[in-house]
Amino acid sequence: MMQSEEFGFGTQIRKSPYFDATVRWGAQGFSVYNHMYIPRDFGDPEQNFWNLVNDAILCDVAVERQVEITGPDAAKFTQMLTPRDLSTMAVGQCKYVLITNAEGGILNDPILLRLAENHFWLSLADSDILLWAQGVAVHSGMDVTITEPDVSPLQLQGPKSGEIMQELFGPDIMDLRYYWFIETELDGIPLIVSRTGWSSELGYEIYLRDGSKGGTLWETIMAAGMPYGLKPGHTSSIRRIEGGMLSYHADADIHTNPFELGLDRLVNLDMEAEFIGKAALTRIKAEGVRRKQVGLIIEDAPLKGPNTSFWPVYKAGEAIGKVTSAVYSPRLKRNIALAMVAVEYAHLGSELEVVAGSGPTTGWIVERPFYDPRKRIAAA
Repeated sequence: MMQSEEFGFGTQIRKSPYFDATVRWGAQGFSVYNHMYIPRDFGDPEQNFWNLVNDAILCDVAVERQVEITGPDAAKFTQMLTPRDLSTMAVGQCKYVLITNAEGGILNDPILLRLAENHFWLSLADSDILLWAQGVAVHSGMDVTITEPDVSPLQLQGPKSGEIMQELFGPDIMDLRYYWFIETELDGIPLIVSRTGWSSELGYEIYLRDGSKGGTLWETIMAAGMPYGLKPGHTSSIRRIEGGMLSYHADADIHTNPFELGLDRLVNLDMEAEFIGKAALTRIKAEGVRRKQVGLIIEDAPLKGPNTSFWPVYKAGEAIGKVTSAVYSPRLKRNIALAMVAVEYAHLGSELEVVAGSGPTTGWIVERPFYDPRKRIAAA
C-alpha cells in the first residue's frame, strides 16, 4: 500500500483534508490544481467512468477552492465580477457563472453560492481568483472583505448518490433542488450540501467547513455508500467531455470569450448593473466571433487516454483551430472531442483533418453535449 509521504512536491502544494483518506482508499497518482493535490488515479479510468454512470463515486475536489465575499457591498461587488445577471439569485441558490476581465476574456467558470444577502462563495476552477478579486476590491470603493474560508468540497456523483445521501441525511435531502444548497451537519461536522457537480450525472457536493474532520467525513460517506456500490474515484474526463463540460486552461482561458463557447445565456448586456468586461463583450457580440467551440467525432483507434497537448485542426491544408479535449467514450464507442475552430467552418457535419497524437486523421463536427444533451440526468 502506498504511503501518503511518497507523494510530494514540497510544502508549497497544499494537501486537502481528505488526502490521507484517498491514499488509504487506493489513490495512486495526483495532479496539481489550484496549487493543491487532486487524486487522478484510482486504477483504470474506464472502470472509474462505469462506477460513476452505473453506481456512484466519491471524489476529493477540495481543489475547488472558495473565495468568500462578505461585507455591506458584497452583492454589488460579486455582480461586478460576472456578466451573468444575479439580481434574482436567492439565498440558498447556486449559479454557474463566468468571471471575465476587461477584454471579455474568461478568468474562471466557478459555481457561485449565495449564503446570505451579502455572503457569497465562488467555488473555483483552476485559476487564482482570490488574487483577482482582492485586486479588484482595492480600487473599487466598495466595502467588502475577500478571503479564503476553511471549506473543502467533496463530490458524491452517480445514479446511486441520492440513495446514499438519504442514508446520511434522511429522506428530506431528496427535496433539495438542482443548483440549490442547504446548511446542515453530519455527526456534528458542519457542512453545506448542494445539488451540483462536475459529472453531468445526478450528484451532490458536500462542502466541509472544518478541515480537521476530513478523514472522518470521508470514511462516514464511504461506509454509508458501501451497500450501494460506492467507490472512491476521480472526476471523469470521459463523462465530462460526453457532457460538454469545460475544463479551464483546456477548453477556455483568458483569451476565450463566452460567445465563442456558446455561453450567451451567461451574459446579460442589457442589465443596468456594471460588470468588468461589459463594454468589450458588447463590442464582441456586435462584431460577431471569429471562432466557435464545436463537438468532434475523431476517426481513429480508441484513444488510450485524454490528449495531453492541443491537436491542430485543418481544412483543405489551412490551419483553422485546435482540439482542446479528446477522449475515447466506451459507452458511445467513439473518440469524442471539444475543439475551437474558425467560425466559417463550424457547421454540423463538416469534415476536418485532425493531427492527433497518432498522426493525421478525420474528424466530423457533431452536436454537443455528446450524451444526454438536455442534462435530464443531472437535473432529474
